[in-house]
Amino acid sequence: MRSSSRAQVDPFIVMDVMEAARAAEAAGRHIIHMEVGQPATPAPQAARAALVAAMEAGPLGYTVALGLPELRQKIAALYQRWYGIELDPERVVITAGSSAAFLLAFTALFEAGERVGLAAPGYPSYRQILKALSLEAFSIEGQPNLGFQPQPSDVSGLAGLIVASPANPTGTMLGKPELAALASACAAQNCALISDEIYHGIAFDMPCVSALEVTDEVYVINSFSKYFSMTGWRIGWMVVPQDHVRIIERLAQNMFICAPHASQIAAIGALDAHAELEGHLETYRANRALLLEGLEAAGLTVISPADGAFYIYLDVSDRTQDSRALARDILDEVGVAVTPGLDFDAERGAGTLRLSYARSTADMREGLARLTAYFTKR
Repeated sequence: MRSSSRAQVDPFIVMDVMEAARAAEAAGRHIIHMEVGQPATPAPQAARAALVAAMEAGPLGYTVALGLPELRQKIAALYQRWYGIELDPERVVITAGSSAAFLLAFTALFEAGERVGLAAPGYPSYRQILKALSLEAFSIEGQPNLGFQPQPSDVSGLAGLIVASPANPTGTMLGKPELAALASACAAQNCALISDEIYHGIAFDMPCVSALEVTDEVYVINSFSKYFSMTGWRIGWMVVPQDHVRIIERLAQNMFICAPHASQIAAIGALDAHAELEGHLETYRANRALLLEGLEAAGLTVISPADGAFYIYLDVSDRTQDSRALARDILDEVGVAVTPGLDFDAERGAGTLRLSYARSTADMREGLARLTAYFTKR
């Protein structure tokens, strides 16, 4: 049967690593998971309790396309707590994970063939979603001394710019002055700004800054997957300019109908789980400190400061120029699943690896011991 050129996207390599790890576990091996950005913890207790109560109360059918009004209001209140922003709940759109939000954003903002800039290294699915929508993903080679983040001078000639802070895989963050400079450059060039903020809430030495603190002319995308520990629930949100709400609503009605009702109910509960979620953050903080110290002691080079999110990006270029083969060998030899840098940077990723420290501290300690043993022999 025929297929389109738009369908010829690259694989999401981390998912391939996850499948290889699953197969190894099915064969009886004990695998330490450091490959996928997924908390080991379940959805917060308040989220699960809210869903149980809702299921007992009646059926969970379609919601309106923009999402449950109560959830949109509670997300607006979150912006007041986290950033001091007075946000109109009408600008909040509930989506089936951040992935659906990116589909809606790219469709709403760009014509086929237009160029959208994104930093490398960066989240690989941006590039593949853009390709599937007949858009051109323009890679901006991020520099270590600039946090691998795009700069205002990179905006020229772009229809859109995607920024991520904290970033995946580097964990680097943008402060308010840097975000303001990017927003100003985008406005001057009629370039749409999209701010990926799905790791907000997970930061260690500096606060997360929302693009909404510096401009309203932005699409902000967030998710319950990371800080709120709800990856499999596929629930996220976006904040759009007031004059784009109806544009997004029409697209969402036709593309998704609505985000899962059950997940929306759980998300309402999750927004009340502050103490439990801050406990998760302390686990990430301990894991980060453990790995940064242990990897350095093992002679491995951490590329970036890992200010936020839950990743460490390693330079292994002195050991390989095939990070995919190296990741496969690490899994085979010592049972640790890690992600090759090729997933994030097609040009320089052959010499890098990403480690996730979102699992338990016991797992991170064991994973570090296995990695140390592996690299000591090389």
